[in-house]
Amino acid sequence: QVHLVESGGGLVQPGGSLRLSCGASGVTLDGYAIGWFRQAPGKEREGVSCISRSGGVVYYADALKGRFTISRDNAKKTVYLQMNSLKPEDTAVYYCAAKTFAGSWRLCSSPNEYDHWGQGTQVTVSS
Repeated sequence: QVHLVESGGGLVQPGGSLRLSCGASGVTLDGYAIGWFRQAPGKEREGVSCISRSGGVVYYADALKGRFTISRDNAKKTVYLQMNSLKPEDTAVYYCAAKTFAGSWRLCSSPNEYDHWGQGTQVTVSS
């Protein structure tokens, strides 16, 4: 059973940065591609970024390219999402999820493709 736990969320001013972490227990993380998703109130869950098992392939939502960076440290069983130049519209609950293969961005960004989810961490961007 894959158990994922997100951390690192919080309140930040516009233009600030946060680094989210997705930690895993119960399994070695290198057996899974990891996706980051977010869901704002009243909106559907959307794909933010995902990374292949080795870290060699990464994808980002077009609107977030250049501001967000995904990375992983399999030895630490952790995947990170560095978020810079944050905007109020980035406010959402951020989730990480695990699946066996990353596949294309279309597959990687689809919540239905994932078998395991964390509980989410709140990110609020506000002055």
